[in-house]
Amino acid sequence: MSDHPQPKLAVLLGTNASGKSELGIRLASHFGGEIISADSRQIYRGLDMGSGKVTPEQLRFVPHHLIDVAAVTDYYSLAQYQRDAYRAIDSIAEAGKMPWLVGGTGLYISAIVEGYELADVPPNEPLRAELESLPLAQLVERLEKADPEAASRIDMNNPRRLIRAIEIAKAGRAHSAMRKKSPRYNCLQLGLSWPKETLEKRIEKRLQDRLAVGMIEEVAGLRRLGVSDIRLEKLGLEYRYITRYLRGDICTMDELHLQLGIAIRQFAKDQLTWFKRDRRIIWLDTTKDYFQEACDCIQKWVSASDEVQQIIKAE
Repeated sequence: MSDHPQPKLAVLLGTNASGKSELGIRLASHFGGEIISADSRQIYRGLDMGSGKVTPEQLRFVPHHLIDVAAVTDYYSLAQYQRDAYRAIDSIAEAGKMPWLVGGTGLYISAIVEGYELADVPPNEPLRAELESLPLAQLVERLEKADPEAASRIDMNNPRRLIRAIEIAKAGRAHSAMRKKSPRYNCLQLGLSWPKETLEKRIEKRLQDRLAVGMIEEVAGLRRLGVSDIRLEKLGLEYRYITRYLRGDICTMDELHLQLGIAIRQFAKDQLTWFKRDRRIIWLDTTKDYFQEACDCIQKWVSASDEVQQIIKAE
């Protein structure tokens, strides 16, 4: 056995509107740690309200990493995220602090926790243009032919993920390379969600709040800066539906609110389905003091890890 234990990485994951960002800040502050964002939109500058990005006031409590690291027009791959996250996690751990991976992008979290060996394939714009014109059923069929292993693992309701998987397969780098794993960290995963009715109310309130404080204006501003509607459509539900509203495809605010609310609720359901596949995740009980429950879990995990290391040294 190695005398060098894996660095510890605490993970807090959850669905949209679960409150994971706020809880992550409380926990990281309590344990003297720093946060690495696991959100595929918060990496982009200018995507603030629509991505639920932490505020400057919150950033003063706990340092955050991998927020605002790329322009909206940049191509930022999963492999690039993994490299940058590894770098941030290692730097935090080497400084004697606890790194916290906090977010809701399941693939980002899995890439770090599982240690996927990823194929870093650049975008193939002609292929993407062809695939983006296809209906979902045809994308599924194309992926099943190109990489059956990837088709068995990927979210079949997510056209962007399907297109990326086909792109990787066509480059001769099987997406199923994600089966190869080299975990780098001793991870404790805590999950935060709510009963269905409660979560739906939280989603509705958050949507109302964001629409009231300028989320539509944020998207309109990005369009004025030259960000294309095609790009905005790819940046998540809020940006997709608001772009359609600004373009006139959705005619009224009421219809925007209705369609976007339905889409976000479905996305939260899909997030939970993804996370529930990993039975190692400890789901916090939101009917009780879940902050204290999280603290207790962390303390037990740290103590158990320290005991294991003492046994290894004694041998």
